[in-house]
Amino acid sequence: MSDSESQRKLIRPGSGDKTRDGSRAIRRKQTPPEQTNAEEFYYLKQMAARTPMVVMLNNDEELRGWIEWYDKSSIKLNRHREPNLLLPKRNIRYMYKDEDRRKRRDDSDR
Repeated sequence: MSDSESQRKLIRPGSGDKTRDGSRAIRRKQTPPEQTNAEEFYYLKQMAARTPMVVMLNNDEELRGWIEWYDKSSIKLNRHREPNLLLPKRNIRYMYKDEDRRKRRDDSDR
């Protein structure tokens, strides 16, 4: 054997790649994070701009106002000439920007 052949290193799997019984472990993709912060980003953006929002409740009631603050389980909706409301998120079916409703109505009138 020459000197260069004796200095070659064998490539072996890392010690973390084998299970206790010596068989190879199958690597799995990591699960995506539970929280992406997309909801937080959306609320903060709407709060900063005081965006007029439409909130549809589970009972088909429609509320209009802007989001003053939110937490894990509720949002506070401020309204013009009406009392402000603290809404549990579980009672909200969906919400959207009030301007989106106006745009859809304008488009359907054409």
